Amino acid sequence: MRLGIDLGGTKIEVVALDDSGAERYRRRVPTPRDDYAATLAAIAGLVDEAERAAGACRSIGVGIPGSLSPHTGLVRNANSTWLNGRPLAGDLLRALGRAPRIANDANCFALSEATDGAAAGRPVVLGVILGTGVGAGIVVDGRLLTGANRIAGEWGHNPLPAPFLDGELPGPSCWCGRRGCIETWLSGPALAAGADPPASGAAALVAAMRARDAGAIAAFDRYCDRLARALAGVINLLDPDAIVLGGGVSNVDEIYREVPRRWPALVFADRADTPLLRNRHGDSSGVRGAARLAD
Repeated sequence: MRLGIDLGGTKIEVVALDDSGAERYRRRVPTPRDDYAATLAAIAGLVDEAERAAGACRSIGVGIPGSLSPHTGLVRNANSTWLNGRPLAGDLLRALGRAPRIANDANCFALSEATDGAAAGRPVVLGVILGTGVGAGIVVDGRLLTGANRIAGEWGHNPLPAPFLDGELPGPSCWCGRRGCIETWLSGPALAAGADPPASGAAALVAAMRARDAGAIAAFDRYCDRLARALAGVINLLDPDAIVLGGGVSNVDEIYREVPRRWPALVFADRADTPLLRNRHGDSSGVRGAARLAD
């Protein structure tokens, strides 16, 4: 049995997978925001509950909104900022009595979708999260690509390519301290904010777009243009066999038609055949990938 933990900004989820990949237990609890000690206790409690329900596990994987520095071992780059600077690996070792594998949550999503998800069997997979934040993970031949700095796939904090539309320079301020990051243009909140006046949320903007509201149509068109630009740069560099979308914005059907339609003019090839795929495992894909970190 493998256990996976998805440590999100609003919820913590646990899943127990057997050797076939079938779920034997799954539960979510609210994340104790801004309370590091309570977050550790919540994770320990979920692991205890899962093992009592599904049996002892041979490995534990934890997906986090950030990464561990290879130099200090401390959490960095987490938009759940109360985790930053914390020795999470050591603290979880003490709380759980064993060492978990820890990886970025977008990496876990990509691993899940490349293993038994939408891109199963494809050699090079880019898994992209378009949610409250924006990130990505890369899987090559079934293995996560982490990189020398452990930041492979941190696509959301690159600047938006070719910022030629009105208002794209210098771009919105990002929580990371920079301006114009891809995350500031392509997150769910950014989609909502792209309307004039801003929509109450991404779902509201999409509903207005489908109702043929002119302002919402224009905002969605700009969003698709920016997403195509941002992903075309990755295609030119990595040339993945598939791109899988996750996060709340991945549920918008029109994206899978509109964004690839714009690629031919942006990709440095005679044709752009990269498939853009909807995830198979929904918002549980990240926790399933966390369970597979020890594979």
